[in-house]
Amino acid sequence: MVEALASAGEINKADVPDIVKAVVERERAGSTGIGKGVAIPHVKHPKIQRVMAAIGRSSRGVDFDALDKAPVYSVVLLLSPPDNPDVHLQAMETIFRHLQRNMFRSFLRQSQTAEDIFELLQEADQMSSQ
Repeated sequence: MVEALASAGEINKADVPDIVKAVVERERAGSTGIGKGVAIPHVKHPKIQRVMAAIGRSSRGVDFDALDKAPVYSVVLLLSPPDNPDVHLQAMETIFRHLQRNMFRSFLRQSQTAEDIFELLQEADQMSSQ
C-alpha cells in the first residue's frame, strides 16, 4: 500500500523502505486489526508531508492478529507527518467512524474497483456532512 502511494506520486519512491519499516514496527507494537474484518495501520513519519491514506482489500482475508481473531478484508493505511498530531487524530476518528458502520464495511468489502471505493468514500463524506 505504501508502494501504491509512491506510484501515485504521493510519496517519494526512495522513502518507501523507511515508511514500510515504520508501519511494520508499529504493527509489531500491537495489532491495528480492530475487528469486524478491518485493520487501520497508522504511523507518523518524518518523510510524510501531509496526511494521506490508502485502502486495500482482500477477498480471501488476511491474518492481522485482529482483536476478534477474524481475518481482515479491508485495510486503511493512514500516514501522517509527526508535527501535526491533531490532524492525525481527526483522520483516525473519521476513518474509525465510517468503519464502525455495518453498511460501509459491507460495501467496502464488496467493492471491485478503485472507482467503487472512491464513490463509497464520497457518499460517506456526503452523509457525514448532512
